[in-house]
Amino acid sequence: MLKKQVKLDLIGLKCPVPVLKLAKKIREINIGNILKVEVDDPKADNDFEELAKNINIKILKKEKKNNIFVFLIEKIKK
Repeated sequence: MLKKQVKLDLIGLKCPVPVLKLAKKIREINIGNILKVEVDDPKADNDFEELAKNINIKILKKEKKNNIFVFLIEKIKK
């Protein structure tokens, strides 16, 4: 199965908006698809980690470039 990558730009949004928008977007994509999320809220790193414990997502990669966090998040089946 070919995995589709969807971009989610959350630059400029502050807590709790980024994690809420991520949770909403995850519901809209298919299992196995990947979200590339860009966010500049410093609290997003912890918020996304906590969200991954509670819903069907897996953080595949995260990196910080300047003040921008880039996450690759896969929707998984539990």
